[in-house]
Amino acid sequence: MSEPSSTAKRGGSGLVLAIIYVTALFFIWAVVTNLLDPLVKTMKTVFTLTPVQAMLTGFAFFIAYFVMSMPSAAFLSRFGYAKSVMVGLGGIAAGCFLAIAAAKLHVYTIFLIALFIMASGVTLLQVAANPLIASMGKPEDSAFRLNLSQSFNSLGAACGLFFGASFLLNGDIFKKDVVITELMKEEALGFVTNVYFAIGLALAIFIFMIWLVRDKITAAAPKTGHLVSPFTALTSKWANLGSIGIFLYVGAEVAISLNLLLFLEQANILNLEAQSAGHLTTYYMLFAMIGRFAGSALLKFVKDYVMLGIVAVGAIALSLLVIFTKDMVPSEPTGMINVILTSVPNTTGLIPAFGALLIGLFNSIMFPTIFTLTLQRSSAPTSATSGLLCMAIAGGAVLPLIFAWIEEKTGSKSMGFIAPLVCYVYVLWFAFVAKKAPTHAIEEGVSGGH
Repeated sequence: MSEPSSTAKRGGSGLVLAIIYVTALFFIWAVVTNLLDPLVKTMKTVFTLTPVQAMLTGFAFFIAYFVMSMPSAAFLSRFGYAKSVMVGLGGIAAGCFLAIAAAKLHVYTIFLIALFIMASGVTLLQVAANPLIASMGKPEDSAFRLNLSQSFNSLGAACGLFFGASFLLNGDIFKKDVVITELMKEEALGFVTNVYFAIGLALAIFIFMIWLVRDKITAAAPKTGHLVSPFTALTSKWANLGSIGIFLYVGAEVAISLNLLLFLEQANILNLEAQSAGHLTTYYMLFAMIGRFAGSALLKFVKDYVMLGIVAVGAIALSLLVIFTKDMVPSEPTGMINVILTSVPNTTGLIPAFGALLIGLFNSIMFPTIFTLTLQRSSAPTSATSGLLCMAIAGGAVLPLIFAWIEEKTGSKSMGFIAPLVCYVYVLWFAFVAKKAPTHAIEEGVSGGH
């Protein structure tokens, strides 16, 4: 029997709607998060930012995971799941409308504040949505509901990248070899206004829809209990190791994602217009979605730490490929192969471009696998360990800045991939040492999602 029909028998159509709405949350926060990638290009172009300054867009967003995880957990514990979902959505909407004000005022700092507010709303949604969707129906079907929700998260990520590139990067200011004027900047910021107004308006409507089924959400939600500080998990070796793993993995994924459009549009890579490069970055997340499905199937037959080691090796190999093939073909080819390669426009950059996009495939199962391996080995309370791991998502704020700093020092965006390369080396080491560590059962109902 399908999940909707079995659920309908127990809770009626209202509960079915509640499940649909909560599942939609995973899609919503993925779209909002992945609009950052084309937004970086807009901010960098309009405000003439250095690479490090441009990466502050990612910092302002992802630092909220560290700052707001504890307040979000406290709010959830005090006010429950239905109110937490509505307040989280309201926070995202408020950030969207502040971004509109920033566009009107032409102030980059206000954009950063708006992104922090949006991310604070996303953090509250993340804290609430995973345990909520797991509880909304039969316990034996919770894995199905979680996997379905995570699939919508991956779909939302791809949509955020594609639609962001389509609607944020279609102005004349993003064409190659143009003289940028104030009118072009005004047009580009106008696109930002339109996008965030549409998202803010849609969220306001969705909050009302959630309000209509708030009683069903409250009835199905797990009971909120005593708040356990994630900092109590610092006494556990494995909670610390796993948190470093999450910090570095998320940092690597976000660093690549935020720089991928800028990387692909370079003359020595694919020499694309910004919008075309933005559309191409969608494959980074599509590969991640494919990897999530394939990895989930393989984990039935392969040990989780083995799979983590395999994907870490793949990510390391591709990072090295990007770093060392950027200047593979000399400007004056001497061999027949080089003559053929340089006779086709942009062929010299195809290998590093495809390598960078394909990293998404190997990123796919890293977050949930590191999360689960840590929970199985941590000696701290599961709720505290889970909270510490969620706070470690703040790695997405730090590693993009390191990526940009390396780029500025070396003059090469390809060399910036050294930052994620180091992160993936740690993930490989983590997978290796996890093999011999003692494990225990994880408390029921705990899950992590990114």
